[in-house]
Amino acid sequence: MKRLLHLRIAALAVLFTAYSVQSAPANEADAQGDDAYFNAPPEVVDAWQDMRFGMFLCWGPVTLTGEEIGHSRDEPSWGRRPGMRGGRGPIPAEQYDRLYTRWKPENFDAEHWVGVAKEGGCRYMIFLVKHHDGFCLYDSKLTDYKSTGEASAWKVDVLGHVAEACRKQGLKLMVYYSQPDWHHPDYLGPHHDRYVEYFHGQVREILTGYGRIDGLWFDGLRPPSPESARLWDAGRVFRVARSLQPHLIINNRCGLPGDYDTPENRVGFFQVDRPWETCTTTNGQWSWKPGSPFFRSYEECIQILVSTAIGGGNLALNTGPMPDGRIEPRQVERFRQIGRWLGKYGESIYGTRGGPFVAPDEKTRPVTRGKDKHFKLASGAWWGGSTHRSNTVYLHVLRWPQETIDLADVGGRVVESSVLTGGKATVSQDERGIRVFVPDDQRDPIDTIIRLQFDGLTTLRGKAK
Repeated sequence: MKRLLHLRIAALAVLFTAYSVQSAPANEADAQGDDAYFNAPPEVVDAWQDMRFGMFLCWGPVTLTGEEIGHSRDEPSWGRRPGMRGGRGPIPAEQYDRLYTRWKPENFDAEHWVGVAKEGGCRYMIFLVKHHDGFCLYDSKLTDYKSTGEASAWKVDVLGHVAEACRKQGLKLMVYYSQPDWHHPDYLGPHHDRYVEYFHGQVREILTGYGRIDGLWFDGLRPPSPESARLWDAGRVFRVARSLQPHLIINNRCGLPGDYDTPENRVGFFQVDRPWETCTTTNGQWSWKPGSPFFRSYEECIQILVSTAIGGGNLALNTGPMPDGRIEPRQVERFRQIGRWLGKYGESIYGTRGGPFVAPDEKTRPVTRGKDKHFKLASGAWWGGSTHRSNTVYLHVLRWPQETIDLADVGGRVVESSVLTGGKATVSQDERGIRVFVPDDQRDPIDTIIRLQFDGLTTLRGKAK
């Protein structure tokens, strides 16, 4: 996943200058991408935002070790590319790169994976087909370092099974693809241009060989910039991708801003002028980690989901299947718990937008990351926030800093109120704003959800259908 590299400016300049000569597009307009290909159609972005919750799924031969995918690979110092991490983990590259010759997950069942996502209330899946280690979980014709390769102990086209299961069960499919490839000999080398052609060729394979794909989740390890766009020839890959599948939504990790931002392992700021998605782990690393003492509680997962929604974002919650292909039972149960919660209260999440009510201290993230990697609710006057759909507003009160929740005037009159989580709210309104009270014994310990129906709203921080 994203690991921003703190490189010296001079080193970056040398690196980008060297590779820009070989991979630069014909002109700067091409680097930025034509308007027709730079952004997904608004209705496509709206439909993705309506989904609000997805499963991120990371898997590969590295599960045999229980270490992190990609980042646990240790490339010898003589093999590292200038300006890139190149892998400095606990597993020697020659050992890491041979794991697939003995990896045979006999209990792999894509139908079960997708079923867990559906039970969890997920509306889409982001499936990893290639991480920074370069190993492909699909039948690429451009490399033999893949799950169907001659030396593979398994020989299964994983993406093919996942795509079929998603179509069968009605789950939208997005594909994670890492442009950095620490295994490929031309990556960031003297012939980086050949690697760019390899990368573009694989994107074409994915988008022509597996039916409808609803999104590309790139992971270029650098923030958007003209230099990183040139490094990947991003304008061209955007044009090719969207000419093949015009409905694609593309993230911001291929040098161009794309359609949405991707804060990682943290909840983003309140932001409704540009879509965003928080991606985070359940057990402390992206791939399976046996016996991990770190595991997100049910309460924490719900509050992360709610915090993304009230901030205007989506949530992609990760699971990493075990070496034999099964999703760890405790992770299965966690998704099912979230699904049961959404079964009761999903109307306050799906199809909504963040706002109009934002708790005080909105410039601080509603949930912050502690040193132990767990998410903590913000303190002070912060109480949560709201989502809305048309004239219906859902207050999500994650904590009660005082006896009442005081709301600003939004230009409409409350005509009806109810508490989705049980109990009764007392709502008063005057020229100063709105005051909401729920008795202590009727407050939900995780999230008290109060539905307010207005006769009209003139102030909306975010748009909703």
